[in-house]
Amino acid sequence: MTLEDVKRTDSGRALMLANEAIVRGALESDVKVVAAYPGSPTSEILDTFSELLDHFGDYRMQIAANEKVALETVAGASMAGFRSLTSMKSVGMNVASDSMFSLGYTGVNGGCVVIMADDPHAHSSQSEQDGRYFGEAAYVPMLEPSTPQEAKEMVKWAFEVSERHKTLVIIRTTTRVNHQRGMIQLEELNRTEFKKKQWKDVREQYFTVGAVARRLKAKLLEKRDNLREESERSIHNHIDAAKGDIGIITAGVSYLHTKEALRNLGLNLPILKIGTLFPLPEKRIAGFLRTLKTLIVIEELAPYLEDRITAIAKDANSDLRIVGKRSGHFSEMLEYNVPIVEKVLAEVTDKKPSHDYDAVLERASRLKETLPQRNPIFCPGCPHRGTLWAFRQALDRLKIRDKIVFNNDIGCYSMAFLPPNEFSDSMLAMGASVGLSAGMEMTLEDKIIAMVGDSTLYHAALPGIINLIHHNANVTLFVLDNSVTAMTGQQFNPNSPKDAGGHPAQKIDMEKMFEAMGADSVTVIDPYETRDCINPVKDAIEAEGFNVIISRRACALYGDRIKKEEGQKIIPSENDKETCRGIYACIKEFYCPAIVVDESDGKMVIQQDLCDGCLECRKVCPVDAPHHIQVER
Repeated sequence: MTLEDVKRTDSGRALMLANEAIVRGALESDVKVVAAYPGSPTSEILDTFSELLDHFGDYRMQIAANEKVALETVAGASMAGFRSLTSMKSVGMNVASDSMFSLGYTGVNGGCVVIMADDPHAHSSQSEQDGRYFGEAAYVPMLEPSTPQEAKEMVKWAFEVSERHKTLVIIRTTTRVNHQRGMIQLEELNRTEFKKKQWKDVREQYFTVGAVARRLKAKLLEKRDNLREESERSIHNHIDAAKGDIGIITAGVSYLHTKEALRNLGLNLPILKIGTLFPLPEKRIAGFLRTLKTLIVIEELAPYLEDRITAIAKDANSDLRIVGKRSGHFSEMLEYNVPIVEKVLAEVTDKKPSHDYDAVLERASRLKETLPQRNPIFCPGCPHRGTLWAFRQALDRLKIRDKIVFNNDIGCYSMAFLPPNEFSDSMLAMGASVGLSAGMEMTLEDKIIAMVGDSTLYHAALPGIINLIHHNANVTLFVLDNSVTAMTGQQFNPNSPKDAGGHPAQKIDMEKMFEAMGADSVTVIDPYETRDCINPVKDAIEAEGFNVIISRRACALYGDRIKKEEGQKIIPSENDKETCRGIYACIKEFYCPAIVVDESDGKMVIQQDLCDGCLECRKVCPVDAPHHIQVER
């Protein structure tokens, strides 16, 4: 088990996910406070710290309501003199950046490290945002690892740099680094006891307004210059020595693609691998450029390195030819891979690629055309399936499907835009559904409907909801209360009775909160009682004012996990073929992956290895054919 390796106290070698290696690096650094909000591709960092919380017992942890709160939590701990760490995806940094920019000015005390992950190809994000610009804009040092081993070492160095310069330090990763596995060299764990301090022993002033901000800016620029010297000396910037007039500068996972592509081509070109994104090691870069005729810059997303290297080259080597995104050789879209890098290297060096990659892709495209389209769908037993089914029925009864605007949000329910629901007129960012609803309610005659999950509600939706209620908006809000932050791995949130490590926490009373805020009505439905949900949903949509529908049922995966932990059996369902009339409502209207058609008789079959036993399908079936195996036999 990797978790067993993460908590080992001895030195040695172990195979780890980079996210786990990051946790190990923080533990070796004696981190004392951790706070985070889950978001792929960093969720395993939060999960690993949570799993190990009681094992070590010498650090404190919170699963925060959002990334801003998480950053402020660890910053507060740092100001009190404790080493602290938070993790988030780059769109989470958008939420946290308000405080992050101010922390650049005020500085910190104990080492304070932020892991921020970009998601090229938008695997699990709403954009391919390039977060590398945050460090430079905030004058906060930013590092970027290529491997799990380097990720661990950078975490340890980041704590040292943070304390040496009293600054926040950001470590920027990408999906292919976070989810990469590799052998890790472990150092001995020398953990210390957690002991609270007194503010009088660590007192500093951490505020920035007006004249104070101007004074702090001057110190910030001085700090940046000192950090430049750190960058120039850093072992995380290194040259793979080779001779030649064609060189490469790269960073992150692109360094690994570059090494493999060069090996495929039989080339040995000099490579400057950048590990400190800000401040850049400008002197080292200039020295590397002086002997070259051609430089190839290999980096995913924006031309962050390329633009800065081009500026350095004006003085260091004005005749240098730079191959990158500006020259049209590389795209600013999606992830890179070995074929993409190899084809450019082959073109620049007048070599033949090791494979006919275009032919491989063409054949793959042809094969893909023969495969049936498989859209993402909700898990068996997912309560969202029942909620959306009832929503569709309510709209059909009201005959207003073409007279509503449905503002969706970030979560598993984002899939509402896919068949059979085909809702979603907007989906921007967490909590944006309610903010957009305010503008649309003022300007459109249509009925405005917004949907958020419980985690999104507490993450970012509350200010928008307060705004709607304050302005007497005519909006219906759906809150999908499934007890956990399901999409990222069932982490706890303010709607859960537990926090990190499974420790008891105060669950927010959602109904009382909405009533206290002034909602015109608050209705709770159970999406497993699907038919019974139709009229309450219909009433909430018809009603004037701000009306809330809370659809309450635990995430199926989370609920099943709890049942197994408590020794309960999960009783699957079966379809009574004698009762079944082959109406196909469970297939056409419900899309449950546990239900398939028996080609021999055209009747439904429930795959019991997938079935959750929720019996939502029975509520959809006009003849009640599905039933629990052990209950009705």
